[in-house]
Amino acid sequence: MILTLWQSFLIAFSVLLPLINPLGSALVFLGLAGDAPADVYRSLARRIAINNIIFLAVIEVLGAAILRFFGISLPIVQLSGGIVIAAMGWKVLNERDARANSRNKQEETETLEETRLQDFEQKIFYPFTFPITSGPGTLVGLLTLTARISEPNSAKNIVAHVGVFIGVVVLSALVYVCYAYAPKITKAIPPSTAHGILRVIAFILLCIGVQIAWNGFSELLATVVKA
Repeated sequence: MILTLWQSFLIAFSVLLPLINPLGSALVFLGLAGDAPADVYRSLARRIAINNIIFLAVIEVLGAAILRFFGISLPIVQLSGGIVIAAMGWKVLNERDARANSRNKQEETETLEETRLQDFEQKIFYPFTFPITSGPGTLVGLLTLTARISEPNSAKNIVAHVGVFIGVVVLSALVYVCYAYAPKITKAIPPSTAHGILRVIAFILLCIGVQIAWNGFSELLATVVKA
């Protein structure tokens, strides 16, 4: 059980880290929050982190039900989701600009009206939590993970889900730290260093995506061979 918990945590953390990208998201958050006091940053960061945990936990719990509702089999989700995750890893791996990933996050918000201090409360979920912190790519990754750990063994399944949830909590804690101290962090960490770390994580993401896609393809191929 401990091994299952640890494995599901590591996989969830590795897959979701470059998708959520706390440092890159912090750059976008910093641009929207602007010249706000330090206590405002900390308050917003805390609420965004909590919202992110609740939001992704709901997606994790309802993921299997959503797939059943649309009649989508697990191998199909593994194959398509693995390809999407691998493509995301490949894209980040080949980014030339250290801030390109953060710009992609900002593009997901489309056209946002100018943020004011007095209406921060209305923007806690949209756009701060979704899509700046957890965008469509994060949802695809989480749904793929949910499909991957959904096994007939209910006890193992619950432990695996707990591992994924712990990964979400840890990442949300990183989001809090990066958002709360965004002005200081963005000045302290050179863009080239952040980009180098992100490339290593992107390569791991690419490998995980290929592995998940292969697992789904193998199951689909087995059904064809038996037929």
